Order: sequence, then structure tokens, then C-alpha cells
Amino acid sequence: MTTAEKYEVVIGLEVHVELSTATKIFCGCKNKFGGEPNTNICPVCLGLPGSLPVVNREVVRRAVKTGLALGCKIAARTKFDRKNYYYPDLPKAYQISQFDMPIAEHGKITIVGKDGSRKEIGITRAHMEEDAGKLVHLTKTGQIADAEESLVDYNRGGVPLIEIVSEPDMRSSEEAYNYLITLKSILKYIDVSDCNMEEGSLRCDANVSVRPWGQKEFGTKVEIKNMNSFNNVRKALDYEIERQVKIAEAGEKIIQETRLWDGGKAKTFSMRGKEGSHDYRYFPEPDLPPFEIEQPFMDEIKKEIPELPVQKMDRFTEKYGLPLYDAGVLTQSIETADFFEEAAAKCNEPKLVSNWMMTELLGRMNEAGTESISKTNITADSLSKMIQLIQKGTISGKIAKTVFDVMFKEGGDPEKIVAEKGLVQISDTGAIEAAVDKIIAANPKAVEDIRGGKPQGMGFLVGQIMKETKGKANPQMVNEILKKKLG
Repeated sequence: MTTAEKYEVVIGLEVHVELSTATKIFCGCKNKFGGEPNTNICPVCLGLPGSLPVVNREVVRRAVKTGLALGCKIAARTKFDRKNYYYPDLPKAYQISQFDMPIAEHGKITIVGKDGSRKEIGITRAHMEEDAGKLVHLTKTGQIADAEESLVDYNRGGVPLIEIVSEPDMRSSEEAYNYLITLKSILKYIDVSDCNMEEGSLRCDANVSVRPWGQKEFGTKVEIKNMNSFNNVRKALDYEIERQVKIAEAGEKIIQETRLWDGGKAKTFSMRGKEGSHDYRYFPEPDLPPFEIEQPFMDEIKKEIPELPVQKMDRFTEKYGLPLYDAGVLTQSIETADFFEEAAAKCNEPKLVSNWMMTELLGRMNEAGTESISKTNITADSLSKMIQLIQKGTISGKIAKTVFDVMFKEGGDPEKIVAEKGLVQISDTGAIEAAVDKIIAANPKAVEDIRGGKPQGMGFLVGQIMKETKGKANPQMVNEILKKKLG
């Protein structure tokens, strides 16, 4: 019996999302990544005596919007609490968060597997809180343990966060990865955060345990922190699952703890014993009274929520006849989805638009490290015009790649590029026949092989003809004329 047959994996994720508001959650300091250390701070976000926090209305609006997009029930009445703990980057020695009355609860999102299978992942809660500052460790080796000096930058302190806690509904690292991709897409669609993991706008902690198949009780939960990419989440979970199974197989006890992921060594290591909620001594924040979320406020926000990724994916497969994989890729970003629909509407060739976007555009963006389609030189209009040139027979698919190259590097109208560079496809029968005759005369051995029942030489001759015409000959006409002349 394999390990997978003996043990069931149980995974739940806690995702912290920095909201892209102009100012922080309880003060008027700028909410901006970077900048000189300790410049975007004030007495409120530093927790100095006598300073009082004031709730940022835009933070509440974005929290409600997130909850609605995740199918959550929005609290009619909510409050903030103090979560007490000491850490050098937390100057107040407590964090203003939400405990027993979160702004959103009991939601769900649907993840779609590569095979089209669907699974609902429950959302336990989504609550607002402030971020802590940032410790900067000065070390020559890159290891925190070797730090010669540690400095604190409080610029991030007070930046608004939403913590989204899932139910323990995931059963593999692949499902966890899929959940994160889906969640990120939703957050980007509703425009509450830039979700930039490199800048810490989206951070994930994973809770994982294993249990023998058929056991109802959960196994001992271990939390994993310090994962700075979705791929690292997947790798960390795979490592931790294997570690826990080995412990269980040896008959030893798994310890409930918090572990850190070391990407360089590709392993987790113990950080501390896992805290419970009682360790934080939560109590209501005395400087912020409870407040109500009124129905008109919610109704106004509901109107702002667009068609979400899974619904858009289903529409793309039904309306445009796209394969599920294509629809899934094209709808991960609302910008990419809108680009596709605009181009498909202009040239009425949705599958060709999808092919060019998936293979050429998104492929080159990935190579160049470009995340936003709007930051490329290709527009929906220029792509649709290029596809129309292919359909009219003005250019071949091979020539189109040359045109696309120019468009991607320099931009421009495809019709002008074709005219300026002399890339019009040769569809003149006489010109193609002349090229075919020349290549047949120059390659008697290939011709003899073909007539002798070895058709492999056809590809060689077609290639030579295309080379002779500098790739401009109509490939269909080349094949037809060549076959006719060779009998």
C-alpha cells in the first residue's frame, strides 16, 4: 500500500492581502511600498501615547467587496480587537485586528482542475487588520542567524490587511496552488489589491496535517510560514507532508508548531510552538467602537463586482467554443480576458485569437517578465488586423510570425508593416510554378524518391520552395502545384 493510499492530507490556508488604498488603515500616512525607511509614519501607526486611530472608510469598503466576491455573509455589526504580542516590528506590542466579530464569514470559492473537475473550498472568515513593520537583517551569508545587525522599518506598520482564512478543505499541494491562483484572480478582478508577492502585498501561511484514511479526527496541525511564491507554497507543502508521514510511519508523535520554509535548502525547520487564540489575550479595541454595515452601503458595492473568473471561463467555453484550458488561462486576468474579447469581436476568429495570445503573446510576456498585457506594444486592434490579413491570404502564418515580432518589439499597424517590409504573400500561380520548377530541377534525387514511393521528400521540396520565395509563397498553392507536377 502506497503512502497516498494510507494517509489523507488536510490543508487550510491563511492568506494576508495588503489593500491598495491611498492611506493606511487607522491614520493618514501614505500606503506606499518602498521609500526611505521610517518616513511614512506618524504617532498613530507608531502607537505613541495619546494618539487615537480612526477607521479608513475605503478599507471597510474593500473588505466588504472582498467578502461579497468570496460569497461570504457580511456582518451587520462588526468591531476591532487588540491582539497582544511582542515583536520588534510591532511598536505598540499589540496589533489591531478582528477576533469574534469579523466583517465576513462562511463563503466559498470554486477551483477547477486541469481535467475540468471542480471543487468548492470553504472560506471560514475574512477580517481586517493592520500590518506590522519590517525587520531588515544585515548579514553577509543571507542567513538570519548570522545577522550582524537588525534594523526596523515601520513604514509598513498600519498598512491595511485582509486576512482570508480557508476551511481545511484541500487535500493536496496542487489543490492549494490552484486555490491561491483562483483567489489571486478574484482579488485582482475586483481591484482591491495589486497582489504583488515580491512586495509582500500577498502572503500565505499554510496549515497542514495528515491522518490515516477513514479517520474523522484531524491530525496534529503544523503551520508553515515564509513562503514568498505560490510555487514555494507547493514545494513547502510537499516537503512537510512527506516529513509528517515519515514521523507517523515511525510511530512517533507529530508536534504542533510553526515552521519556516527555507527555499535554498528546500526544507522546513522549526520556529516556535504554535500559539492558540488565548495566547494573544484578545479584547475589544477601546479606541474604536463597534460599527454597523448598512444595507445601502453593501448594495452600492455589489454593483461594482464584475463577472468573476470561473463564471467568465464558463462563458468563454460556451460562447466562443474555446477549450477549457484556453479559457482558464485567458480569464486569470481581467485585462487579458477583456483583450481577448475585444480582438475576437473585431476579427470574428476567437480560436485564432486564443492561439496567438496563448502561444505568442503570453509566451513572450512570460519570457520578458511582463505581467500586464497593457505594458506590451500589442493591442487587441493590431492583433485582430493581423489575423484578418492571414484570413484574406495577404500573409501566411509564417509571415505573420515575422509581423508579430515587429509588432511586439516596436508596435505599429500590421498592414503598414507588411507593406513597408514587402511581406505580402505570393499567390500568383505563375510565380509559384516558376519556383517549383526551379527546385524540382535542382533536386532530382528527391523527385526520384517521391515518385518511387518515398513521400518524405515532399517536405524537403516544400521547404526549399519556401526558402526560394523567402517564405512568401502561399503554402497551400505550393503543395497543390508541387503534387500536380510530380504526378
